[in-house]
Amino acid sequence: MERTGGQRPSLGAFVARYGRWLIILPPLAFLAVFFLIPFGFALKISFAEAALRIPPFTEVWTVTPDHHLHFAPSLANYKYLLTDEVYAVSYFYSIRTAFFSTLICLLIGYPMAYAMARSSKATQGILMLVIILPFWTSFLLRVYALEGIIRDNGLLNTALLWLGVIDHPLKIMRTTFAVYLGIVYSYLPFMVLPLYATLEKLDLTLLEAASDLGSRPWRAFVDVTLPLSMPGVIAGSMLVFIPAVGEYVIPALLGGPDNLMIGRVLWDEFFANHDWPVAAAVSIAFLVLLAGPIALHQHYRVGQMEH
Repeated sequence: MERTGGQRPSLGAFVARYGRWLIILPPLAFLAVFFLIPFGFALKISFAEAALRIPPFTEVWTVTPDHHLHFAPSLANYKYLLTDEVYAVSYFYSIRTAFFSTLICLLIGYPMAYAMARSSKATQGILMLVIILPFWTSFLLRVYALEGIIRDNGLLNTALLWLGVIDHPLKIMRTTFAVYLGIVYSYLPFMVLPLYATLEKLDLTLLEAASDLGSRPWRAFVDVTLPLSMPGVIAGSMLVFIPAVGEYVIPALLGGPDNLMIGRVLWDEFFANHDWPVAAAVSIAFLVLLAGPIALHQHYRVGQMEH
């Protein structure tokens, strides 16, 4: 007998109703396990105090013998961040280095992505292979290879001395320039790929229409190409800026003692000073200072798109 009442929904109706959540749930679970839970532990440790024990910090909350929860957070670590200028300097230097590195990657990567998007399909495949080829090797190995090129007796100085261009080796290693060079060298593909994906989909008839209306090529670029490529510019800038601002390997291997970035400070606090509460407070404060403006910017952009 055919059921007419209380019939269970079909699989198609279930997928239509909950399919979006079925797709979103795995990445949400991944973020919860590998970001939110570790973030919660770091937040808890940031309110603790350093102690000579394993792990090297006091408990923020304890259960008393009469089964009452005792919660005793400490704000001393965050107050310490406001009194020690080392952290303010490292914050400022990290953001400045990441900002100018991102700007340099944009100035170099935009023409590269534009040339790729205007190439033939066969040439695009070859150029794409060239861009993604560095990802086939270890990041650390690439930084060591760059060190072998720019050090005092490296390939660059040896070639310039042999050609007679310079009389003595150029001092590149252990400088701010080396840090910028390393970040741009390592993260340039992250800028080129989103830009290429955006520019390659650009409707060329819009440029033809602008030309028919009397726009010069540079004017058509400013009025048509550049605004339509902004999603790629923003995506590439985020992909470069966010990892660059917390970079540790490049400043440690290529930079000097003056290149005090936040990743290096965190390493020293965790592994040299064994001061986990201060290191956790540094990471939490840095995340708030970095993620807060980005979240506000995204909220503003979404509001603009909706209106």
